[in-house]
Amino acid sequence: MSKIKKNLSDADMLKGWQEESTFETQLEAEQEAVRPTAKFAKKDPAEDINNAYFTPEIKEAVGKALLELKLNLYREGVVDYQIKVSCQGNQVVLTAVPAKVKAGQTGKQPVQYDGKRKG
Repeated sequence: MSKIKKNLSDADMLKGWQEESTFETQLEAEQEAVRPTAKFAKKDPAEDINNAYFTPEIKEAVGKALLELKLNLYREGVVDYQIKVSCQGNQVVLTAVPAKVKAGQTGKQPVQYDGKRKG
């Protein structure tokens, strides 16, 4: 075995190396050949009307607002909820509505510990 040269990049270290064919690599190659190709190409966001108006800045702002809403609801003890979207004049309003609990089931409630353990 030869010495490993120092200060080589990953590409330089692996130059000329080929993996030996094993049972696992043969299965992976067969599975890749069998996989169907995607029928629908991913659409450009500008072409998709539902995402056309969401710039990265708006996505970030809405994401932060939804995270803040989720934390506030959790503090109030609301864990299961749905977001309802409505349009009022020139405003789009997102409203958190507690999810309906089916008969005979209790809703998931957050568990609060006071730091004292019985033991």
